[in-house]
Amino acid sequence: MVAGGGTAGHIEPAMNLADAVRRLDPSAEITALGTVKGLDTTLIPARGYPLELVPPVPLPRKIGRALFGTPGRVREAVAATSAVLERVQAEVVVGFGGYVAVPAYLAAKRLSIPIVVHEANAKPGLANRGAARMTKHVFTATRAGKLPHATVIGIPLRPAISQLDRAALRDEARARLGLRLDRPVLLVFGGSQGARSINRAASAAADGLRAAGVQVLHVIGPKNELDVKSDESAPYVVVPYVEEMQYAYAAADFALCRCGAMTCAELAAVGLPAAYVPYPVGNGEQRFNAMPTVAAGGGLLVDDADLTPAWLLSEVVPRITDPDTLQVMSRAAAMSGSRDADVVLARRVLTVAAEHRRFPKGKS
Repeated sequence: MVAGGGTAGHIEPAMNLADAVRRLDPSAEITALGTVKGLDTTLIPARGYPLELVPPVPLPRKIGRALFGTPGRVREAVAATSAVLERVQAEVVVGFGGYVAVPAYLAAKRLSIPIVVHEANAKPGLANRGAARMTKHVFTATRAGKLPHATVIGIPLRPAISQLDRAALRDEARARLGLRLDRPVLLVFGGSQGARSINRAASAAADGLRAAGVQVLHVIGPKNELDVKSDESAPYVVVPYVEEMQYAYAAADFALCRCGAMTCAELAAVGLPAAYVPYPVGNGEQRFNAMPTVAAGGGLLVDDADLTPAWLLSEVVPRITDPDTLQVMSRAAAMSGSRDADVVLARRVLTVAAEHRRFPKGKS
């Protein structure tokens, strides 16, 4: 059973692990646990895995009516999850955090089913901080994600990304996306839904980027609109969404993006330098996700409030137009990443399941 619902940042690693488990053991039966809250019902069935829905258990961060109602919601969700685990005869529960992870961990503990925890973010969430005290099988994306018993492995990625040879695919990717073969390409994106501040800054810098000979592939998000003049000498290609991101990564020389855990892991794995713009709302975890790559010399970090067209032209253009600088930054980015986390985690999960099969009443 994989439990990592709510956001793409939780669901994608769970699905990538599931794919790796199936590659290693085609007979493995994998069920995803999710809720109606978030992207579970959209993303998980599309990957071909059965989805079992249980009540979500958001954990309020402030004292109020929602907090006092939490114990009742937890009991309801744990009971529903326990029933699912028994019905599918789960031998191991792998949690990635999010709303669905809390009842998954508690139900697994109640039924003496082994727990495996993976934390993608540099600042672990509440669910995984608690679960890490229930099991010795704990894995993190970076050393910054400090949890008890943790082993650093990176984040499970799709092989299309983790095994990408950017240089080999570059010409095909650029032709596919309407970009020239002979000019540097800046990839701009703000996650699956886009980011308005990034969209504004990049589009306002279009003339300056064009004057410097820099092409742009701008993924604005499916709900956003942007009208930017393009030019054959340095195209500015605007698309709402890219289905196969390996082509975007292969076409690009530099990226401008948020620094969610999955984004940071993918860019490091493919060795693509980036200017990271942490999401300005929340607990600030995105900044910490980018720090290993930035510290290694594979990227820049700029606050959302400081991201302006002038900053892009003064900081990104000199780097993207200098092949030697790009090579150094690409190498540094790649050294900070991991390409095999999916297989490493899948092997451990299969081992834990096999041990539980032999000793079904053993501790998790």
